[in-house]
This record gives sequence, structure tokens and C-alpha cells, in this order.
Amino acid sequence: MTAGQWNRGTITYLVGYFAGGAGAAGLVFSLGKLAYDMSGRELDLGLLGLAEFAPAAFLVVVTGSVADRFERRWVASAGALGEAVTAVLVTAYVATTPTAVGPLFGLALMLGVARAFVAPSSRSLPADLVTSDKLPWLVARWTIVFQVALVAGPILAGVLYAVDVRAPFAACAVLFLAASVAFALLPPPLDPLRRVEVPAGRRLHDAFEGLRLVRHQPILLGAISLDLFAVLFGGAVALLPAIADERLGVGPVALGWLRAAPGFGAASMMLLLAIRPVRTHVGPILLSAVAVFGVATIVLGATRSYVVAFVALVVLAAADALSVFIRVTLVPLVTPASARGRVLAVENVFIGASNELGAFESGVTGQLLGPGMAVGLGGIATVAVAGLWWRLFPALRNVDHFPVPPPADAPAAPPAEVSRS
Repeated sequence: MTAGQWNRGTITYLVGYFAGGAGAAGLVFSLGKLAYDMSGRELDLGLLGLAEFAPAAFLVVVTGSVADRFERRWVASAGALGEAVTAVLVTAYVATTPTAVGPLFGLALMLGVARAFVAPSSRSLPADLVTSDKLPWLVARWTIVFQVALVAGPILAGVLYAVDVRAPFAACAVLFLAASVAFALLPPPLDPLRRVEVPAGRRLHDAFEGLRLVRHQPILLGAISLDLFAVLFGGAVALLPAIADERLGVGPVALGWLRAAPGFGAASMMLLLAIRPVRTHVGPILLSAVAVFGVATIVLGATRSYVVAFVALVVLAAADALSVFIRVTLVPLVTPASARGRVLAVENVFIGASNELGAFESGVTGQLLGPGMAVGLGGIATVAVAGLWWRLFPALRNVDHFPVPPPADAPAAPPAEVSRS
């Protein structure tokens, strides 16, 4: 680690990601709290998650191509500005003292569109700002900053919500605007890609390149699909408003702290990784972390104690942060730089499916079975996924060290498997 790694680019990027992450966490929390207060239905929490996820899925070939064909810092800045506009519109709607939940779904859909463009472009930026040997260093600090944002966003939103229901949405608008400015101020990439004009007849084929790369590369497919199915079944966070109300009997401030608990766990894990980064046994550690995530989710679904629920959220988030660190470092390193936007757009759909679509799944099962049973069964399914992926993806299981990235102009052929030597 050298002082030279802290420069204008890395600092500005981390500031922007903190602002965007805190804004997103605060806005999603506030939308969920408002919807549940208005209707009292767990299903509405799931529908909000579905509305946030749908744009990433439907726009995947567009957002990835945009991130690869245009300056990623400008794409991320424009997307964050779109998130700010959404937060302003929610603030205006809340100011009318609404009673209808329906418009919140439309606003969540608008938020999802903006986030669909922000995610692949902003996720590609670390590999544009530092050399490949410094990428794990930046990823560790990026994840720390992001997890601190996940703590700060819900806590700030919970406190402001208790004071004035409009306040958290206005604060999120300011955070998104700050993120937009920070991304716009980033320096150009160290190794600018050659933007080759794609003939009109090849553009659709080119847009689907990310899907083909993921499908043909077992390490990419295993790592990304693991996150999809594990968090899809273990998406307990979406039901926290219902868990806090029905099982723990706490109000909005305590709920804000409960929603921030995952941030504490993840930030603690990332501090540990900054000191002692994962260097060997990458694949087995990834799969084991997902299993621990599932066990902690089972505990969360079974308890009626606020303290136990808080600790369970800290543990499951620490395990999730470990798996995220490995995946966020591994995926760009096995992807040619010229295709990172498209591959990370595909990954964003998988992440969105695991989070927002997982929120929908949790909302439906919570409505049918109650929040405790829904969360517990989801945790059991997550443990099962970790065991199944251990058998289905030996290439992922056998990854020992992080690989050397392919060159920027590498063809889209499947890279060689990285196995334990």
C-alpha cells in the first residue's frame, strides 16, 4: 500500500460512491417505510422491490453497451442526477399528504431506471482508475465506504422520517446530486478504451456480448449466479419494517438502526479485509461465506429479540460483505476491459434480482406465511444453494488466487479457468 494510491481519482470516486450509496439506501428505506405505513401490507414491500428491479432486467443490453461505448464517469454522473430528480419527485408527492400507494411504485420504477445506468458504469470505474495490481486495494476501501453509506443512509432517513416524513426524501436528493458532481469530476481512465464504431447490423449482437461472456465462463457464471440465488432466497432486509412491527415491536428510529445493522457488519468485515485481505482459497471462502449468510438469516427469522435480530443482521452482512469483496474483485479480473460494462450490466441484473426481486419474493411469502417463517425458510434455501454450487461449479470452488486480468483488447472467448495449483 502506498500513499500514491490515494489521489484525486480514488478519493473523488469514494466520495461519490458514498453519497450515492447513502442516498440509495436512505431512499429505498424511506419508500418501504412510507408504503408500509400507508397500507400495512408486506406485499407492497415486495412490489416496491419488483419495481426497482424491473428496469435493470429490461434495459440490460442497453445499459451495458452505454457503459462500454461512452465515458463511464459521465454515464454514472447522469444516472445519479436521474436518481436526484426521482427523490425530488417523491418529496413533492409526500408533501401532498398522500393516501394512495400506487404512485410510489411508479417512482420506484423511475429510480430503478436511473440505477440501471449508474450500476455498470460506476462499478467499472475502479478498474479504470487504478492498475490491476491495485484493484483489490481500491475494492476493499470502496466496499468499506459503501457499507458505511449503508449504515448512514437508513439511520439518517429513520431519524428524519420521525421528524418530518418529507425530510428523508429531500436529504436523499442532495446526496444523489453530490454523487453526480463527484462522478463528473473524476479524471479520465488510465487506459482509455478505443471506442470502435459498431456497424448498425452488429449493434444488437454486440449488446448481448456480456450475456455470452457470462454464459461461457464458468467462474463468472458461478460467482454471479451464486449471488442471485443466495440473496434471492435470503432477502430478509425487505421485510424489516414488518419484522420490526409484528415481531420486535419497535418504532421508526429503532427500525432505522436495525436497517443499519447490516452496514455495521459489512463495514467491520471490510476493515478486517483491508488489514488481512483474502489472497488464497478464494473459491472455498466465497462459498463458505454464503453458507454463513444463510445460517444467520435463519436466526433472524426465528427470533423475537431485538438484540438477537440486530446481531444476526450484523453477522449475515459480514458474511455477505466477504462474498461481495471476492466477487467484485474477481469478476473484473476475468473480464476484458472492453466488455466490462456489458458484463457488469448483466451482473447488475443478477444483483438486482437477488435484492429487489428477492424483496418481491420475500414480500409474497411474508404475506402468505408471516415475516418470521418467510425469512427462516429463505435462510434454509440459501444454505442449500451454497452446497449445490459447491458441486455444480468446480471451477469456482477451485479458484485459489485472484487471476491476472486479460488485456483490454482480448477477444470475447471464454478465458481459461483459474484453478488451484
